[in-house]
Amino acid sequence: MTKISKDKKKRNIVFDLSRSIYGIGPATVRKILQKLNINEQDEISEKQITLIKSECNKYDIEGNLRRKIALNIKRLKEIGCERGIRHRIGLPVRGQKTRNNAKTAKKSRKRTSAGDKKFK
Repeated sequence: MTKISKDKKKRNIVFDLSRSIYGIGPATVRKILQKLNINEQDEISEKQITLIKSECNKYDIEGNLRRKIALNIKRLKEIGCERGIRHRIGLPVRGQKTRNNAKTAKKSRKRTSAGDKKFK
């Protein structure tokens, strides 16, 4: 369910919607407002709020989008492709260099392997 409240009527609707709804950015908000013929500078009425809510529900937002992203990452890990392997070990996925950067990812890998104790 989208979060649009009455107090957002008086402020910039593009900024408020893009900040409050995960998965909808400023460009998508402007596209929705243009489709509904709503001026982004005017105050919006209750009827317009319901129209915006119904239009936002046509997109993958909030929990559905988070679930979809998580399932995509899980699928990459299961098929064993390079992106999935890098997700699994916590390294950068999109082709970044790791010689100088990605220190946080490397630290977390070292800590997990350093805690092993050998029994004699």
